[in-house]
Amino acid sequence: MTKMLEAKGLTKVYHMGAEQVHALRGVSFTVESREYIAIMGPSGSGKSTLLHIVGCLDRPTSGELAIEDRDVRKATDNELAEIRNRKIGFVFQTFNLLPKATALENVELPLIYAGVRRRERRERAAAVLERVGLADRMGHRPSELSGGQRQRVAIARAIVTEPAFILADEPTGSLDTATGAQILDLFAELNSEGNTILLITHDEAVAARAQRVIRLLDGRIVSDTGGSEVRA
Repeated sequence: MTKMLEAKGLTKVYHMGAEQVHALRGVSFTVESREYIAIMGPSGSGKSTLLHIVGCLDRPTSGELAIEDRDVRKATDNELAEIRNRKIGFVFQTFNLLPKATALENVELPLIYAGVRRRERRERAAAVLERVGLADRMGHRPSELSGGQRQRVAIARAIVTEPAFILADEPTGSLDTATGAQILDLFAELNSEGNTILLITHDEAVAARAQRVIRLLDGRIVSDTGGSEVRA
């Protein structure tokens, strides 16, 4: 398998006045292609901090991070933006859709940033919306869609660039149980088709759908069902 992501000794220290808050304390793990991994932990465990670092939205205080063998620590802000756009497909709890844009236009957005021509991006956006079961909703705005349909639009937007991996942050947190289960079924299907998925959750039932579970506590990995070692 291809190594999609490798983190070595990630730390993150926040300075709050004279106090130092250690959000991550030497986190190390590897994500291989086609893996479906859930990262779990209670509030304050470091999940959100790790999400921001792995998603290239923030930089670690120390440690190493590589995405598809590219060391992202030395990347400029513009290079990080390009990595986010081309290598990472984001799915958020609150969908983060443009309210006045149609489903098709929302899915096109990453392709616009990537410089894809209009005809090609329309075709690609339409294809992934069909893939997630929304072929008949392409012209609808978010307010005209159910919560589950909005999350499907967000997932289509995440996969339209064919990223190295999908990074999902509590993707079922705003959905009822039945709709959430449908979204998890879709993630399982996408994974079976070859998509690598890294999912952040506090929900045991959601984590149980993943192939591998990494548990965080107080900024450290305390268990990893697919890892060879745990960092203390």
